[in-house]
Amino acid sequence: MSIRNRAGEWEPLLLGIEPEHCGVCGDGLYRNQTMLRGGWSRCSICESFVHYSCLASGKISYLKRRPRVCKSCDSIPPASAQGNTVSAVPSEVK
Repeated sequence: MSIRNRAGEWEPLLLGIEPEHCGVCGDGLYRNQTMLRGGWSRCSICESFVHYSCLASGKISYLKRRPRVCKSCDSIPPASAQGNTVSAVPSEVK
């Protein structure tokens, strides 16, 4: 598909398809390379696409943790609860 320019030249309308890259290993997420080797998923913390093999393991080593978390987000320690000042008991309404 193409469109004619004002000067009479033809310009293609096809855009280059850029593949997504894994957020952990940086390799491309091509369908022909990863479809039969596990595929990919989206990390629930950083929202980046990662290979299935780059997801954190669950309790059983060959199963992945739910919700899906990549290895880089899994290595970050969880935020401490010291900053939370919200009480569990609601205040009385007058």
